[in-house]
Amino acid sequence: MALEASTIAAVRQRDRIDADIAKAFAAIVGDSHILTSFDERLAYARDRLPFAVFEERAGEIAGDVPRLIVRPCNADEVAKVVAHAHSAGIPIIPYGNGSGVLGGAIPLGGEITVDLRRLDKIVAVNPVDATVTVQAGMNGAVFEQELNAQGFTTGHYPQSIEISTVGGWAACRGGGQASSRYGKIEDIVVGLKAVLPDGTPLEVRPVARRAVGPSVRDLMVGSEGAFGIITEVTLRIWKKPEVERGVVLAFPTLQASWDCARAIMQAEIRPQIVRLYDRAESDDRTKDIALFRTKPILAVLAFCGSEPMVSVEQEMALKIAASFGGEVAPDGPYHHWKQNRYVAYSQMWHDKGYFNDTIEVTANWSKIPALYDAIAKAVRAVHPEVHFGAHWSHVYPEGACQYMTVRLPPMPEAQAFPLHAKLWDTVEGLTLDHGGSIAHHHGAGLFRSRWMARELGTGLDVLQKIKDALDPDNLLNPGKLGLRARPGAKDIYAKGARGG
Repeated sequence: MALEASTIAAVRQRDRIDADIAKAFAAIVGDSHILTSFDERLAYARDRLPFAVFEERAGEIAGDVPRLIVRPCNADEVAKVVAHAHSAGIPIIPYGNGSGVLGGAIPLGGEITVDLRRLDKIVAVNPVDATVTVQAGMNGAVFEQELNAQGFTTGHYPQSIEISTVGGWAACRGGGQASSRYGKIEDIVVGLKAVLPDGTPLEVRPVARRAVGPSVRDLMVGSEGAFGIITEVTLRIWKKPEVERGVVLAFPTLQASWDCARAIMQAEIRPQIVRLYDRAESDDRTKDIALFRTKPILAVLAFCGSEPMVSVEQEMALKIAASFGGEVAPDGPYHHWKQNRYVAYSQMWHDKGYFNDTIEVTANWSKIPALYDAIAKAVRAVHPEVHFGAHWSHVYPEGACQYMTVRLPPMPEAQAFPLHAKLWDTVEGLTLDHGGSIAHHHGAGLFRSRWMARELGTGLDVLQKIKDALDPDNLLNPGKLGLRARPGAKDIYAKGARGG
């Protein structure tokens, strides 16, 4: 981290390592898997939350430095670590690879971080049941590559696949780029193992559906470590597609592209990829293609599987597209997207001094036009040089995810931070005003806490009561998901809203 010397000095001055605490955890995981040095622990002080990146660029720390890093190697060690922390009253944050963008892994004061990346193996592939069981700390790209080598895929390809873990996908209720065909992670997880806040192991057996009360699995999937630490997941798998084929379409209007995507999904066609871009994002990708001068809206579709299914689905989809004015265009944008599908562009803008962020929400088809118009207008009114662009890359029969990039130009942090907070207020507030949901696949983490009560209503009270029952001392990733923070915890959002 590139922090100011004065900031590091101040943090070091208040930083203390309790040798007895370190020794107790070392007895569980071994001395070499306890990280105590300040610089090692500083690397765990944030995830990829843009506001935390802005703070670091300004020489500050958004949250706090963990008291200790503990690196267990299996579920048994995780259980022992959690049990000891519970008995000693020490708060814990589970950590995959720090790829989250909502601050879910940021310490707010006094936590130790439990790094799960030593749990990094495929346990079993079951071709008969079409499932794979994998440890939670396995890197996503390595996991998919090993499955591909055996002729399978999970169908889960988040942009962060190269820098995220399989357990992180489940913990944050993530979505991959092929979600329109395979579903989000909650549709792919069949079973799991986890450790509850007191160290008790929990298993949800991977069986083909059940009707035995509310889903315990779904208490863990999306919990972001607040209700338990996921140590193993069993996922659905599919045969690796024999054919993958992309098509680029040009539409006369954004409404026509929305109507086409809705009609395709409601016709029970399941394309692998559906990506629709607004004018701002279309122009950037199609400036050298003549067709888009008259039909300026870009759509990218991809179909996969085996023949004749792929050709039939493509033919049906293109017939629907034509009825909405969609015209097949040169396929350069598809190949460019495929080559760069796992590239995150935010760092490029951050390095240039911009304040770049992405916000994904979800809404039904009937709400999306008014939602988009309202957000685009309000965001562009926040600052004369703000960038706003949107695309829809996860589509379903009932609606879609609206994924937006907002970017402020270089300016002093004291000026930018309140504007950044206003952008978030604008997008999340208008989403709720229009009946949408404030998150589709990035999760809630810390930064969406402000809107969770309005999002969930009485449901948030239910989650808090479950949290209190499972974790009465509030030790497992406290202060996330809109749930109660511990006394003295840093309030990151308030700091940003007032300009640092």
